Amino acid sequence: MQFKKLVSLLLFLLFSSFIFAQSKVNVSGLVKDKATQKAIPYVNITLKTEKDSTFIIGTITNEEGRFTLSEIKSGSYVLTISSIGYQAHKQQLLAGTLSSFLDLGVIELTEEVKTLGEVVVTGQQDEVGMKMDKKTFAVADNISQSGGSVLQVMQNLAGITVQDGKVQLRGNDRVVVLIDGKQTALTGFGSQSGLDNIPASAIEKIEIISNPSAKYDANGNAGIINIIYKKNKNEGFNGKIGLSGGLGALWVRKENLPNIRPQYQMTPKINPSISINYKKNKTNLFLQVDNLYTQTLNKNEFTTRTYDNGTIINQQLKRNRNTNFFTAKAGIDWTIDDNNTLTVSGLFGSEKIIDRGDEPFFNADLSERNRLWQFLEDELKTTVMATAAYQHKFKQAGHLLNIGFNYTFHREDEKYFFDNILPTFAGKDAFKLLSDEKVADFNVDYIKPLKYGRIETGIKLRKRDIPTNMQFIPGLNSPLDVNAGGEATYREIIPAVYGNYIFESKKFEAEIGLRVEYVKLNYEVNPNHNTYKSDGYNYAQPFPNVRFAYKINDNNKLSLFFNRRVDRPNEVDIRIFPKYDDAEIIKVGNPALKPQFTNAIELGYKTSWENGYFYAAAYHRFANGTITRISTTVAGSNLIYAIFQNVNKSYNTGLEVVLTQNVAKWYAFDLNINAYHNQIDAFTVENKYPKPHTFTADKQEIFSGNLKFNSKFRLPRNFDMQIIAIYLAPDIIPQGKIKARFSLDFGLKKTIQNGKGEVFCNATDLFNTLVIRREIQGDSFKYSSNDYYETQVVRIGYNYKF
Repeated sequence: MQFKKLVSLLLFLLFSSFIFAQSKVNVSGLVKDKATQKAIPYVNITLKTEKDSTFIIGTITNEEGRFTLSEIKSGSYVLTISSIGYQAHKQQLLAGTLSSFLDLGVIELTEEVKTLGEVVVTGQQDEVGMKMDKKTFAVADNISQSGGSVLQVMQNLAGITVQDGKVQLRGNDRVVVLIDGKQTALTGFGSQSGLDNIPASAIEKIEIISNPSAKYDANGNAGIINIIYKKNKNEGFNGKIGLSGGLGALWVRKENLPNIRPQYQMTPKINPSISINYKKNKTNLFLQVDNLYTQTLNKNEFTTRTYDNGTIINQQLKRNRNTNFFTAKAGIDWTIDDNNTLTVSGLFGSEKIIDRGDEPFFNADLSERNRLWQFLEDELKTTVMATAAYQHKFKQAGHLLNIGFNYTFHREDEKYFFDNILPTFAGKDAFKLLSDEKVADFNVDYIKPLKYGRIETGIKLRKRDIPTNMQFIPGLNSPLDVNAGGEATYREIIPAVYGNYIFESKKFEAEIGLRVEYVKLNYEVNPNHNTYKSDGYNYAQPFPNVRFAYKINDNNKLSLFFNRRVDRPNEVDIRIFPKYDDAEIIKVGNPALKPQFTNAIELGYKTSWENGYFYAAAYHRFANGTITRISTTVAGSNLIYAIFQNVNKSYNTGLEVVLTQNVAKWYAFDLNINAYHNQIDAFTVENKYPKPHTFTADKQEIFSGNLKFNSKFRLPRNFDMQIIAIYLAPDIIPQGKIKARFSLDFGLKKTIQNGKGEVFCNATDLFNTLVIRREIQGDSFKYSSNDYYETQVVRIGYNYKF
């Protein structure tokens, strides 16, 4: 059986997929007279292919003797520099794959001396580029998720899975999510958040960076996802408008337990959007506005808890959710002169959530209801972000100084109202939570092109404060822990400095970087809290990254990566207040939580051909102080408390394969396979809330993975169709396992109005097969759950470019 599985996996590896674009490079230099060392204006510069001397591009030097050759494709060339009265100068030129710019430095001309030399030029990569550290996806290409959220788009991308509303890279959810290269409160400054409510219509592309360089923050051991908002720079007035709508939860997959309010069905979705750009002379104005309204069966989980004393509890957690998420981003690009630009932008986001939930608790045979917990959540999240970015271009192309400042304010105003209905009485309880997050980031980045690569260096300073206030309002015989409320304040300061050196020759590449961060975190807790006290940590740590590559030939490359990263606990991970959206499985933070440090190595290989490419990466990550949530009970109670802890070491080892093939003009496919082994070593921890109790777990390990097959059809009459099949194998989760999952997504698009308009329809989880099934083992209990939340959504929409 194992052999059959291995053979099947190898067969899949032979038919995998993706698309990569050629790199583009800008080459610059300065021409001088060798004898006088004066710049020579109006010198002829020509570039021809090395193989057959085909002319590619030409230019002349300006009055200062400088020249730039723009948008050169990767390859080998001969550069010729000639002027009347001087000996023509020729040199080989290699356009590589690492940098967008190459500075050839000073080139001297004489009447007699002829200099030959070799220069390396490097270029940008797209999708799985030859550098193999990043994949880039255009959101517009994902027809099956048009009109949905960013999270729904991501679940179809290579290397990504989605579990419990969080993105995982190669089976790991320790991912940092950026917006336009910056951390924001919209997506979280530590752990990811809010992705299911950001409309995909606002997004231009998504970058997945599995091996970040030292210029990125060290947080997030699994990697970085960079969400890039739409922003046009075309001359004049132009833009795009769109409108989409849809329905979800088309039928009931599992009937409610007796005597609770109905599940949401035929849930509506609507997403209007507009993107406007106006550019004239030195000014570019841009505006992006989106609104995503959804009704969702957000949770529909059926759980059976079995205790060592023989007690069995059957429960259902049903949550009907109404969400309206409005975002607006506006700004101005001002070209002060040829060397200086200033961009000022602002982003406003407002997310309104109304949850109506029912949670009944029954005995083993459902003959007797022990309790009904009903709740109303009224939550408003408000985000305001202001950004200023200044860029100075030196005379050398690609020689840059960037200075940026970013300020974010994020308010979380949350109100919960509970009806606690038991056989003998009914009580009403409530709590109110107010949290104001204020974050200021200042950064300076410097880039200097070299003859054989470039250097990058910079500094960053972050100050982050989050005062939080929780007020519990108990009713009759209240189950709320009123002494666990009050005020708490999270204070964090992070100064950092980094440097990167990038080198490239005809056969070898190297990237060596180091980031040094100092972190000081204080968490100030209400002194009257019944369990937790103020805590925090500080450290000064180096975070190196190294990449070496060997270019076998123009189409084949091997790369070796190493990096060290950290996962700092986010504020919600250490938040001291119990959360009662599940009345008997209660989640609590842990202010004693410490950072998790991770080392990673990866070996990658890529080969490309005219109509596709094959990419494979073997990787291994090992972490100390792994952060995970541990569920325990206390003596004399059936309540389960889920609390974050630093447990023992953990390991993630696997193989990712991507292969793209354009089979015909009308058909192409991508196949992504990720197979890995996850392991968490045995550990013992003490959960302090609500009173100290110890939990011990044996080593957990599993072989798991996922497979995505993406078929793309170019049909007659300007139709495009997409079908994506996703299979997720069983995997380990804290104290248990999650079972296999499968879904099929479909999309159809027709281009109309001479290419300016498009209409589309799509369906997510077309056959309604995606169910989340878990098994958890605790110290004196076990439980199994099946979540039939809304996964099937059908949408139609229209977009128009003007």
